[in-house]
Amino acid sequence: MDDRLKKTRDLQRILNRREQETLHALACLSRSAVRRHPEKLAHNEYRQAFSQDADRILNSMAFTRYIDKTQVFSLIQNDHLTHRVLHVQLLSRVARTIGRYLGLNQDLIEAASLGHDIGHPPFGHDGERFLSRLTHAGGAGYFHHNVQSLQFLDKIERKGKGWNLSLQTLDAILCHDGETHIRKLAPHGQRTFADLDHMIGSFHKKKQAGFPPMTLEGCVVRMADTISYIGRDLEDGIRLGVVKRDQIPDLCRTTLGSTNGTIVFTLVTDLIATSLDQPFVGFSEETSQALQTLKDFNYSRIYKNPAIKQHLGSIGTIYEHLFSRCLDDLEKENRSSAIFTRFLADMSDTYCQTHSRPQMVRDFISGMTDSYFIRQAPARLRPKPVDHV
Repeated sequence: MDDRLKKTRDLQRILNRREQETLHALACLSRSAVRRHPEKLAHNEYRQAFSQDADRILNSMAFTRYIDKTQVFSLIQNDHLTHRVLHVQLLSRVARTIGRYLGLNQDLIEAASLGHDIGHPPFGHDGERFLSRLTHAGGAGYFHHNVQSLQFLDKIERKGKGWNLSLQTLDAILCHDGETHIRKLAPHGQRTFADLDHMIGSFHKKKQAGFPPMTLEGCVVRMADTISYIGRDLEDGIRLGVVKRDQIPDLCRTTLGSTNGTIVFTLVTDLIATSLDQPFVGFSEETSQALQTLKDFNYSRIYKNPAIKQHLGSIGTIYEHLFSRCLDDLEKENRSSAIFTRFLADMSDTYCQTHSRPQMVRDFISGMTDSYFIRQAPARLRPKPVDHV
């Protein structure tokens, strides 16, 4: 073997040994990564398993579509509003910072962070609710974006072959659930792919379902998800005039701060201090209470504000129209339709044989960007962007 190739292969052994020597005793080591389909180590592969996962996610088609996915505000012509791609980058940065100080595996944290929202359908959580009603009525179970993230990465990408990501990465993505408030979170412990599949089945059967991650790294991603969006969404709301800074509850201002930068710094600092050398990841009581108050404030003043929901009737109607039309195209085998030409073309036989028509429609629609989703609708149904709320 060429000496240079031997050295690159030896690099992985060096990195594995370095992890063993420097990471926390409860960290998830890269050498413990498990894949559904074992892979032979290439003679020149120096990347560790979770680093490979991050690269695969970053180079996925689904990751590319983050650029045109709603975070909170949609159909508003303002270039400074947060889109899903920025939220994902912010989460990755926040979570890796926490992981660094807690002595955890930053590659696993990065991989889970990059992939956690890949399953989000057009128009964010509102789109998720519209699609869930349709999939449940169609016999495909309830729709959850975290489950759909695994569906893309494991079953759809690479024409149905998937990326064969590690169990630990997929588990952290499935269990991220940043919407549910919790003060501290302890890892579940070892799981298998059979456990993962059972958890996915539970999600399909329930409107609400949740599981703790199997690793501390997964716990960090879940807690950091909230940190990365809570202050940023607040700033977007202030920028649009939906809320004013002086309306922020006193408890939040005094405990967390009143700007995104201060809020993020305070939450990250508190999380690290509370979690250091502990078998869990969590906030102090005071900070947790302030964070819950800020969440409640954002929900009442921003997320459920009628001023930013003016287009939802049209979006819901488009979901119904596209779901029905795609089902009809599949039943009639309309090969010229978009679901055949843009989604099922060259898809593996395994995917086509193991998915029902409603599941195929779910996968096609949930992968659409906001703009592509709108373009698929008849002109009469398309909402028009506005300059302000």
